[in-house]
Amino acid sequence: MRLKISLLKEPKHQELVSCVGWTTAEELYSCSDDHQIVKWNLLTSETSQIVKLPDDIYPIDLHWFPKSLGIKKQTQAESFVLTSSDGKFHLISKLGRVEKSVEAHCGAVLSGRWNYEGTALVTVGEDGQIKIWSKTGMLRSTLAQQGTPVYSVAWGPDSEKVLYTAGKQLIIKPLQPSAKVLQWKAHDGIILKVDWNSVNDLILSAGEDCKYKVWDSYGRPLYSSQPHEHPITSVAWAPDGELFAVGSFHTLRLCDKTGWSYALEKPNTGSVFNIAWSVDGTQIAGACGNGHVVFAHVVEQRWEWKNFQVTLTKRRTMQVRNVLNDAVDLLEFRDRVIKASLNYAHLVVSTSLQCYVFSTKNWNTPLIFDLKEGTVSLILQAERHFLLVDGGGIYLYSYEGRFISSPKFPGMRTDTLNAQTVSLSNDTIAIKDKADEKIIFLFEAATGKPLGDGKLLSHKNEILEIALDQKGLTNDRKIAFIDKNRDLYITSVKRFGKEEQIIKLGTMVHTLAWSDACNILCGLQDTRLTVWYYPNTVYVDRDILPKTLYERDASEFSKNPHIVSFVGNQVTIRRADGSLVHISISPYPAILHEYVSSSKWEDAVRLCRFVKEQTMWACLAAMSVANRDMTTAEIAYAAIGEIDKVHYINSIKNLPSKESKMAHILMFSGNIQEAEIVLLQAGLVYQAIQININLYNWERALELAVKYKTHVDTVLAYRQKFLETFGKQETNKRYLQYAEGLQIDWEKIKAKIEMEITKERERSSNSQSNKGIGVKY
Repeated sequence: MRLKISLLKEPKHQELVSCVGWTTAEELYSCSDDHQIVKWNLLTSETSQIVKLPDDIYPIDLHWFPKSLGIKKQTQAESFVLTSSDGKFHLISKLGRVEKSVEAHCGAVLSGRWNYEGTALVTVGEDGQIKIWSKTGMLRSTLAQQGTPVYSVAWGPDSEKVLYTAGKQLIIKPLQPSAKVLQWKAHDGIILKVDWNSVNDLILSAGEDCKYKVWDSYGRPLYSSQPHEHPITSVAWAPDGELFAVGSFHTLRLCDKTGWSYALEKPNTGSVFNIAWSVDGTQIAGACGNGHVVFAHVVEQRWEWKNFQVTLTKRRTMQVRNVLNDAVDLLEFRDRVIKASLNYAHLVVSTSLQCYVFSTKNWNTPLIFDLKEGTVSLILQAERHFLLVDGGGIYLYSYEGRFISSPKFPGMRTDTLNAQTVSLSNDTIAIKDKADEKIIFLFEAATGKPLGDGKLLSHKNEILEIALDQKGLTNDRKIAFIDKNRDLYITSVKRFGKEEQIIKLGTMVHTLAWSDACNILCGLQDTRLTVWYYPNTVYVDRDILPKTLYERDASEFSKNPHIVSFVGNQVTIRRADGSLVHISISPYPAILHEYVSSSKWEDAVRLCRFVKEQTMWACLAAMSVANRDMTTAEIAYAAIGEIDKVHYINSIKNLPSKESKMAHILMFSGNIQEAEIVLLQAGLVYQAIQININLYNWERALELAVKYKTHVDTVLAYRQKFLETFGKQETNKRYLQYAEGLQIDWEKIKAKIEMEITKERERSSNSQSNKGIGVKY
């Protein structure tokens, strides 16, 4: 990826350009010390003077009113705030009319920023004051005051906090008076510029110490650049938070969100005082010290999938290379390419007006449909369909271009969604709530309606990253997520009635990905790459989960690596320096998944015998119990030396009725309540009581016996025997109440138990013979 620079031979301004701002993807306004505000049209390459400011006004900063929220009064959305050296800020319309000038600070107003909703404006000045204003320019409050000039300010993603500079310090101040203020030393020189991205919640800072730095919202350092030759005069996030740009003297740099540099350009611009990204994130404009406005397009982006590599060579041209036969195809587009995604044998490209869907089998005839809004900020793909996110909403389309659904939820802000907070599978869409980060919304892909009974997935901590598994049946769909403690959890997405268990899979997990070919999960866990070959093991037999893992040392990936993709059996990891590392994992677990999903149990056993690995046998053991194939389970558990479980499986086989077998398989997986329900529904009350006795659930055993008026004496007898073994006296009031005046007769109890077993056998044989006759109703 690099920047393609365009610079006019002669500058349009006579003096230093202090600030720039985009109105649309093709229109820019620039302000200069020559008191002119100039409009640039990139389509026609024309410039025109909008307004000539009075000679005593030197513009310093401009910010357009946010227009992505569909505000009714369009006039408000077509205006900008201009801060100036005379202590005022000016609200100016798109046509250049000064709507209002407000006395704001003593000395120059150094920066002014609208919040994301457009309901408030923050200004900072040489007088060290930070002031909050209404959108009409009425003073609401003076948020803070200090002795040094405040050079730059930015809103937090929720518009509830303000980040500003204080010499070498950065300060995050919430709008609530009682809330805690966060302050830290960020640079060794005065900080000149800050930016805070609403999508990734990361902070950029640049200073006179010639460094730029990336921070998280807690003030923890994530990246610090090497010192440059000159002070860093500007930094700015791309709207989607994946890239940022850095400006200095004769320098423009394009960086990844983690800090490493994609490209370095050395245009003849003087210092770049201000950088603005276009709404679609494809180009940047820089305000230059020598009167120029520099434009730069992001080109040479790359997308890879299996044997295909797609490169954006120009604004409207892509090159597709098949590395198997070195065949090259050129894809031409009518408009500028904004976003693209290559996965599941399809390339999806969004331009400023249309969406193109290419199949990897045929690059010549794409499917094309028009977009409602041209600023697509995210494309996600699943096997059957893909998701587009733009300023207006979330849209699901099939690869044939058919619109499927558009999920919505209260307070939805599409501008904050990214690949970590939205996940897509063949039947489910999962979206993390930005307002309450402990909640995940789940939707049916086919209808866009809330999944199941509409219950939200709620966790005890804030969630950072989510991912849906890609294969298998809808009822078995799982979602994995990482919370702010860096713990990895897994849970089922079907939410009917009872609360689904959220089970912890691992700790210190920084990044995760599901395989696109089968339900294998991988994650970078502290200093290890961990692969969960069968994550569902936690629902079947948690004891053998460690035996189903593959782990390898990940220290070679250096600090803060990130999983880019998991295609087939290849994991692609990006290191902190931007280099890609490809790791192949064993292909056998994927084959095992395939056999099990097709119920080819003999082939699965044969494969495990061939591979001779404990992880394979452990996966097969869990898979066979999950699919109720106890014969295979017995073989697999014997192979990993779990002899006690082999004995238990053997005892399950000898049970007289299928309901009893089912109940004991559920108990084997730890689902005691479900096992009890199965037995009670089948009318096997004694068996339900017995499993509670075996598990020493004395309260529940007596409760069932009393409720169904049967075997109360049996429960009391076993309870007495249990107490005698430990030399204890009865203290439970309910047991004392029912034991009063009751004589325990073990012979009678044994006869009753024998009768229950005989009854169950007879019932089982009757149901079998009925099946054989083929009873018609």
